Amino acid sequence: MKLKDGVTAWLNGALNDPIVKILAKNSQLTKVQLETLLIDVLSENISDKQLKYDDKAALRLTKAKISRGSFNRTLKQSRENVIKSIYTVLLLGYLGIFESTTLDPYLEIANKLHEYVEAHQNMPDKEGELKDHQKVIEIIRNELETSLKRLSSTSEGPL
Repeated sequence: MKLKDGVTAWLNGALNDPIVKILAKNSQLTKVQLETLLIDVLSENISDKQLKYDDKAALRLTKAKISRGSFNRTLKQSRENVIKSIYTVLLLGYLGIFESTTLDPYLEIANKLHEYVEAHQNMPDKEGELKDHQKVIEIIRNELETSLKRLSSTSEGPL
């Protein structure tokens, strides 16, 4: 399988994941910025070699050819948004907002996300256990989706 096919399949899977959709919709990143950041970070892991930015630009899901400059501008914007988000979290922590119970719903979701990721990483090998495990993962995913939608749809959220 060619690198582009592998990256395209992985990106489509990741970007169409219902949890990723909810998180991305409420993040500082546009869909294009998230896609570009994922390509930059993960394409070299898939290819096992250092890729040039022209090669990374060619991995974008769009049918139109993307220039290296356009890819780099979008990558720069995505990195800046990630850094701004981290500074926001640091600022709120410094000001003592994280000591407030208003963050409890977010912390509960963070713990549920951790549980979901661990469940995916600890998939059993045996067929009978696998079906039960997949049911548990589905339950956790549904709880996460419901919680994230509820939290993101409230105009007067916890903060």
